[in-house]
Amino acid sequence: MVVVNPETANKRRLHADALLTFVWAALAIGWLYLAWIPVRTESQAWLAYGALTAMLLLKRPGQRYAWLRLLFLALAALLTARYFVWRVTETLTYEGLASFIAALALFAAELYGGVIYGLGLFVNLLPLDRASPPLPADKTLWPSVDVFVPSYNEDPEILETTLIAAANMRYAPGKLKVYLLDDGGTEQKRNDPDSIKAAAAQQRHETLQALCNRIGVHYLTRAHNVNAKAGNINAALPHTRGDLIVIFDADHVPTVDFLERTVGAFIADPKLFLVQTPHFFINPDPVEHNLRIFGQIPSENEMFYAVIQRGLDFWEASFFCGSAAVLRRAALMEVGGVSGQSITEDAETALSLHARGWKSAYINRPMIAGLQPETYSGFITQRVRWAQGMLQILLLKNPLIQKGLHWWQRLAYFNSAFFWFFAFARVIFVLAPSAFLILGLHIYNANLPQFFAYALPHVLAAVIVSDFLFGRVRWAFVSELYELTQSIYTLSGLIRVLKSPRSPSFIVTPKGEQRSEDFISELARPFYLLYSLTLLSLGFGVWRWFAEPLTRGTTLITMSWELFNLVLLSGVMGVMLERKQRRTAPRMPAHDPALLCCGKNTIAARIDDISATGVKLAIEGDLPAGCASGWTLRVQVRALGREVVIPLTLAWKHNGAAGFAFAAQTLQQQRDAVALAFGDSQRWVEFRQMREEQSKSIAQAFFFLVRKGAWGMAQHIDVLLRETWAQSKVIARHLIAILLVWTWTRSCQLLRWALDRPCPLPAPPSTFTPSTRS
Repeated sequence: MVVVNPETANKRRLHADALLTFVWAALAIGWLYLAWIPVRTESQAWLAYGALTAMLLLKRPGQRYAWLRLLFLALAALLTARYFVWRVTETLTYEGLASFIAALALFAAELYGGVIYGLGLFVNLLPLDRASPPLPADKTLWPSVDVFVPSYNEDPEILETTLIAAANMRYAPGKLKVYLLDDGGTEQKRNDPDSIKAAAAQQRHETLQALCNRIGVHYLTRAHNVNAKAGNINAALPHTRGDLIVIFDADHVPTVDFLERTVGAFIADPKLFLVQTPHFFINPDPVEHNLRIFGQIPSENEMFYAVIQRGLDFWEASFFCGSAAVLRRAALMEVGGVSGQSITEDAETALSLHARGWKSAYINRPMIAGLQPETYSGFITQRVRWAQGMLQILLLKNPLIQKGLHWWQRLAYFNSAFFWFFAFARVIFVLAPSAFLILGLHIYNANLPQFFAYALPHVLAAVIVSDFLFGRVRWAFVSELYELTQSIYTLSGLIRVLKSPRSPSFIVTPKGEQRSEDFISELARPFYLLYSLTLLSLGFGVWRWFAEPLTRGTTLITMSWELFNLVLLSGVMGVMLERKQRRTAPRMPAHDPALLCCGKNTIAARIDDISATGVKLAIEGDLPAGCASGWTLRVQVRALGREVVIPLTLAWKHNGAAGFAFAAQTLQQQRDAVALAFGDSQRWVEFRQMREEQSKSIAQAFFFLVRKGAWGMAQHIDVLLRETWAQSKVIARHLIAILLVWTWTRSCQLLRWALDRPCPLPAPPSTFTPSTRS
């Protein structure tokens, strides 16, 4: 073995960094030179469509050869660079103040998209597939582990499942401790001036203490609620002693092999501070639920966790995502615990530790099952917090000037933070066509041949690259739908941070929300305005087509753009229709053979789906009547490597299928039920692969979006009309009631006036005098 002293190793690393920087700089200079070469429009068209043809020939998902992958991405980058050179040098002309302002706004949105596109190419050049280092056979060498489950207001049933699953994780005896960090039962809350709130906090405190005692885990709380989740974790650090700290959100249920597949990396690399794993969700987000697309397409978060985090890992910049992660205590203590300057404390902490020379690793295997926000309002609450927190990091700890980072880490972190400005760009892209079609502003000074030579190849290349990089985990145009869905409210959140970077406060994402009926979200109003404006623009476009024959080319392009916006907005309208959701425990598909037992009767069955509360079984034959001794389920649990026996209660039966609720009577039976439902990471791997195998071509994905958008808009209009009709009937009843009350009151007033007033007698004529005759 050759021993290298730290100083020599550091010099070698610096020399390698310098060489790599030189190579990248030389490539960038050559690339920019090609982008700046001036050519005629016809020559540019030949170059652009030749490059697109080469890209289609090179486009293979999961390209095996790195140099072919780099060539593919370089061709795309060249088309984009030539587009922006042309855009800056030939299209930004002054044709009036209003037109120039609109043109600059559109260019700024395009420039943002170009920067994010270029950074995305860089980040995802060579995504890293990292293996899980095995733990040593000698368990005495294993580091001790503390599991933190921070909680604020989650239901005890959700916490119970997570805590049991955490205690189920396989590890060396005596080296694993699980802690519930309860921020809903702090001394501050238990002594709240509002007696009702204080009583609720005290009840929660006692309930969760009893829960932890029964399960065999530790309960911790603190005096004051300071710095939200980061403060909660930091308050627990002095009371625990584990070498490693695992953090799970309250609704993130780990599999039994989580520690086996993560802890070994810390033994292999003493400079490793983080192992992050994917966040895998078993319930649909509001877009998936309201458009009825859950399971039909890959989940929205899979692009980040299946591809982008791997790309960041290659550049030594995969970061802490707040949960499903293992951290080294020594590294955390070096920076004073979890950072709390921003409301995205996880990414901020990773940035600080990377700047100090610590390393991170990303293992792309789903080993937790979590819950996403069920309602659009909850979804927006979560995403606005992420956007504001990442903008805080950009403003308060700008990665581009952060000391201690490599230049590639600076770019990777900048990409992660700058991405959230999509809200600005997306709103401009929706409003820009109206500036031309309605107001007649010159926002894009180009003729039709130039558009087809420069702009269209750039757009096509971006779509092809996106499909190449993310096609298996994100269908084409789905990103645009999600961004538009978030844009309005994310934009307002970003503006608040720009005004006051330290102003945002941490808001817990609501989970487990239920809806008894369909209703239109109260957040839909801004999208009504955008949809109406888009329809109005198309109407003006038809008029402009006939009224201005000389601009028909521009009108056609802009109307096509507006039609695309209309497709996206139709999808957004479908998302704004909140679908009813009565089930609190999401079910996931399963295919496990089992035996259903009742007394002496044993029936062959198959688990078709499973949740935290029960199973759906496909059964052969009929269930025996009058089973007095109760039902039990016998099934081999792959994660545990043994058979479990779990008591059940029959909930329903129909046509060869039956639903059963778990009826565990002992803690061991509860642990077995949780291991059956959540313990096997291979189940999550297979489910993710199943969704990825349903990938579609770019054209198929677009028409899928068109169909779902049209269906969602139709459903939205139907509910809107029914709500309007119901409200109109209520208003009519109120108006009739008001009219009747007014009529009755007025009648009574007239009657009272008539009865109270004395009868008028005719006055004698003024000329009358009494007769004196007898």
